[in-house]
Amino acid sequence: MTTPVHAMPSSNTPRPWHKSFWPWFLIALPAIAVVASSWTFYIALRSDDGVVDDDYYKQGQAINQDLGRDRAAAAMGINAQLMLGSDRRSVRVLLNKPLDNAAALQLDLLHPTRSGQDQHLALKQEGPLMYSGQLTTALVQPRWDVELGDSSNHWRLRGLWQPGSGEPLQLGAPH
Repeated sequence: MTTPVHAMPSSNTPRPWHKSFWPWFLIALPAIAVVASSWTFYIALRSDDGVVDDDYYKQGQAINQDLGRDRAAAAMGINAQLMLGSDRRSVRVLLNKPLDNAAALQLDLLHPTRSGQDQHLALKQEGPLMYSGQLTTALVQPRWDVELGDSSNHWRLRGLWQPGSGEPLQLGAPH
């Protein structure tokens, strides 16, 4: 006995949709977009990239005052060495000559791109030429912009510091 022709399975029977490639491909495209946008949103919330100041004109004018502080340091003949302590949480500054007034020193470690990671330290005097301070967090970034000055903003020294090099940073006024 032979099976009738109409009872044989047909090769034209459609496969279920979940076993086909194209529906999954079309579902994957928006799913990838959702995951990527969620990740971008997370990165934007997590990172502090600073904000453009509304009063940029005043900041531009303040640059001239800052240049005057650099010239004042050169006129006073002040130089300094900045060293990272062995615990990597303390910094020491050694001046080349004692200051006329016993003003406190201010050390600013400025992150090149993220102002939220900047550190501002009031240094304590340990001797006529030695000052020290404690970092609030470890210096993770390999490169920092450094500003050292008196607390009354009369002079400042600037430099670029790579704490991981093990070498002290020589700070001097620009000529």
